[in-house]
Amino acid sequence: MSVTIKLMIAVLFPVLTFSGCVASRSYPVEPPRPNHTAFQPTVVQASYFSPEVAELPKDEELPTPKPGKGDATATLPSPQPNSKSPGMGLPQLIGLTLERHPRLAQLSWAVETARGRAVQAGLYPNPTLSITADELADRTGPVGIWTAPYFQQEIVRGNKLELSQAAALKEVDQAALAIITERYRLFTDVRQGYWEVVTLQRRVEILNELITLADKSVENANQLLKAKEGSRLDVLQLQVDLERYRADLEATQSSLPAAYRRLAASIGVQDLPPAPVVGDLEIPLPDYDLERVRVYVLGIHPELRSAQVGVERAQLVLKRATVEPVPNVTVGAGYVYQGQNRSNDLSIGASLPIPVWNRNQGNVYAAHSQIGEAINEVGRVGNDLVGRLATSFSVYAAARKRAEKYKASILPKAEESYQLSLKAYQGGQFEYLRVLQAQRAVAEARLEYLRSLGEMWRAASEVAGLMLEDEWPLSPGPAPAR
Repeated sequence: MSVTIKLMIAVLFPVLTFSGCVASRSYPVEPPRPNHTAFQPTVVQASYFSPEVAELPKDEELPTPKPGKGDATATLPSPQPNSKSPGMGLPQLIGLTLERHPRLAQLSWAVETARGRAVQAGLYPNPTLSITADELADRTGPVGIWTAPYFQQEIVRGNKLELSQAAALKEVDQAALAIITERYRLFTDVRQGYWEVVTLQRRVEILNELITLADKSVENANQLLKAKEGSRLDVLQLQVDLERYRADLEATQSSLPAAYRRLAASIGVQDLPPAPVVGDLEIPLPDYDLERVRVYVLGIHPELRSAQVGVERAQLVLKRATVEPVPNVTVGAGYVYQGQNRSNDLSIGASLPIPVWNRNQGNVYAAHSQIGEAINEVGRVGNDLVGRLATSFSVYAAARKRAEKYKASILPKAEESYQLSLKAYQGGQFEYLRVLQAQRAVAEARLEYLRSLGEMWRAASEVAGLMLEDEWPLSPGPAPAR
């Protein structure tokens, strides 16, 4: 029996050693973990990985992904309103979005999923162990012929594992780029919701001021009517304006909670306590140039970079499909015991498929088509980005010009007209109806100016998101010393 064991060891040791060496050489390096929290706003580079850089011990397991700041499973404190602060500003809302939004956590796990698949794509096939018994209960030898154990190992040829893993790692790159894309899409949603709330808050303030002014005008008109110096028509006109302002105020106040809930949903915190937000609609904005912004966006945007990575992945898939017909060799060796003559023998074998009819022609053809599809996807994404930029820029530029016109010319003239009309009326030159018309013109100008500012900021938020702006809008610096 000792001779049999020695023979089995002598036969199987080289096979096991060979299989272990092959697996050790081809075992993939664990891909680097993508960074889900630190993003570069102006340089978007996909990560690349070469299976030949280093080797991972074959008994090391893939680590379990750990939840990060954006993970939905992480325990995070609920935001508490600060009684000492008048409200949250845009930087605080953006920070809360990065910390709490479940979409970022979901995409972070998608990166880990793609990373695990990349690891799996490069793993070497396991060896197989088989035990067979032939000619049992044979008349010349009841024990029969035993082949036990018999080891087989498939030798992968044609660089298939490396190509499969390289293609899978491109999907890791695309998943990481998807996080950056979603990050700035969320920034845009939060900024637009923020400016909507700020605009509505400012509209409430203006309407309250107009109601106070209109209420005083109605009171004055009633006094003039009692003194028989005014007309019933003036009183009715003023009362109509007063009720219109009140109705507008009630509608604006009713829409504020829904606007705040939309803002909270874009942040990713549905139970955010309603509170005023801090913001100034009249802070300066950069003077965007459409052509320069277009070139900049096409140079850095992660959606376009992801489409370009898709072309690289399609090219790797084509290479992988091309080498598929290269046959893998399966080698085996084992110990054979023959009961008829009680002999101890060695069995070795090798096999490989012959690519006669199936040379993977269909998959090669499909891979060629995928390259064309991926190339056209780059053009489609570029056109989509330019279209979105042009639409937002046109709204931004028009609203900004309109707001500048109101601030520089229309509002001052309306105010001056109202003051002159009021003085003329007090001097007995005009009827009170002229004062009423001038007052109405001031109110409409102020509300239209506010509406233009709101449109400008919401459109500018889309432009800033396409430009991957992190610190936006920049706070105005201190005035230069004189």
